[in-house]
Amino acid sequence: MKKFLAMMLALVLCLSLAACGGNSGGDTQQEPAGDAQQEPAGDAQQEPAGGGESDMMVAMITDYGDITDQSFNQTTYEASKAWCESKGVPFTYFKPVGDSTAERVAMVEAAIDEGYNTIVMPGFAFAETITEVADTYPDVNFIALDVAEGDVGTVPANTYCAVYQEELSGYMAGVAAVKLGYTHLGYLGGMAVPAVQRFGYGFLQGVDAAAGELGVKPVVEYVYGNQFSGDPDITAYMDNWYQTLKVECVFACGGGIYASAAEAAAKVDGAKVIGVDVDQSAQIDGGYGEGLTVTSAMKGLAATVTHMLDEVAAGNFANYGGKAETLGLVSGDDPDANYVLLPMETTQWADGFTQDDYKALVKDMFDGKITVSDDITAMPTLANTTVNEYGNIK
Repeated sequence: MKKFLAMMLALVLCLSLAACGGNSGGDTQQEPAGDAQQEPAGDAQQEPAGGGESDMMVAMITDYGDITDQSFNQTTYEASKAWCESKGVPFTYFKPVGDSTAERVAMVEAAIDEGYNTIVMPGFAFAETITEVADTYPDVNFIALDVAEGDVGTVPANTYCAVYQEELSGYMAGVAAVKLGYTHLGYLGGMAVPAVQRFGYGFLQGVDAAAGELGVKPVVEYVYGNQFSGDPDITAYMDNWYQTLKVECVFACGGGIYASAAEAAAKVDGAKVIGVDVDQSAQIDGGYGEGLTVTSAMKGLAATVTHMLDEVAAGNFANYGGKAETLGLVSGDDPDANYVLLPMETTQWADGFTQDDYKALVKDMFDGKITVSDDITAMPTLANTTVNEYGNIK
């Protein structure tokens, strides 16, 4: 009997040692499949203390660009990372190996396999990804920026979509450009997706409104690069605009595509650039020449990310899931409180367009005295402005 008990005890000890030596769950420190890029934020792997945050793990998936695009992806990444670091919540990001829905879905699945349960997806390109993954993973919260309800059909209950009234900040930039004295303008869009089109068509409406007020007749050269980054071909195209056509200021609207406009502008005295999505003056002026950036047509990406992560942590995501919100003006008195705006500190204000003029413009827009069309089915009808359309550079 004693011999039997001894054998049983030895067997139990062996099984216990085998279990302890096996692979632990989660496996969050391993590199995901494919070329996914991860960068856990600070102490993100430590267990946060108490509250709804204790179960959160946040991952961001990049779209066409990456987290160094100095625009849409980078702002979303930095806002997500900063929030997670401040709360002690695990964070990482994944970059798809290519530009396809299948590759974006693969990165979402890689994040979920590693335990990430709040997925932030910036960009129009994620519409099809949402339709493929949301119902499959009902316990995961998806936050999608620049994805409209019409892009996904019915928004799943575990998904929140935010789009922005880019036409409004585009309009502000157009008014600013003309009132600051620029009448030969350019619009260099990235890809002709809805957000980029709204920026462009709003810009044209702002140019035209200011032109009517001042009694001038601006010309706008209008083209898409068909990508969200600059390159030598696009720079050469911008060289022709600035040097041959004598364009004075180009609204570079497409993430990193600003680099080509800025590189070309730096070669011509007095040439200017308008940034997009975020205040790009530091990147443009710091990288290409002081004073190149007139302003930037911005939208509140960081504010949206921070607010939504707060709501997830507080257990309130159910109040947002299944909805698509259009974010724009929320204040007529404080321009900086809005989701579409110009940078107050770095815009090149002058007598023609002062901070007070900008505040008055925003108030009139908020009060409905000025309306801006969001229709992107056709180029807006303009009374005072000539637009030369060139299609795509590439």
